[in-house]
Amino acid sequence: MAGETLEPTRGKLERSLSQAIQALYRSQLGQQMSQALCHLLDNKLIIIIENGITQPEKLLAQNGQQDLALQVRAQLESVLEVQLKDLIKEVLGVGVTDLLSDATLETGRTGTIAILESAPKFRESTSKSKTQPATSQS
Repeated sequence: MAGETLEPTRGKLERSLSQAIQALYRSQLGQQMSQALCHLLDNKLIIIIENGITQPEKLLAQNGQQDLALQVRAQLESVLEVQLKDLIKEVLGVGVTDLLSDATLETGRTGTIAILESAPKFRESTSKSKTQPATSQS
């Protein structure tokens, strides 16, 4: 085992990335989102942010300025894109080749799909999933 490092599990990577994204939104936008969910699927990363719309965007939308609110959201996502790509690379250890984002003002949700250069390395969890059926029979 000398020199061997234990890779994190998929769940650990997803949780670490979720926390880092929440910290990014908090520091850059002053936005306290209720949840950031990350799911790895091979070389794809799905990010769902609950309550990710800022107060100024909400105010614009509530006062008949939905188009302007969507423009503001698009600009914010554009400004944060490089930081988000860097964050993903730092946590997962692989670069991002494409980042696709959209937001829904009515629900406050933001969705992002990151296409990764390759699937990140992780070890399989040794604990049994609560959703998997038992493999042994009595």
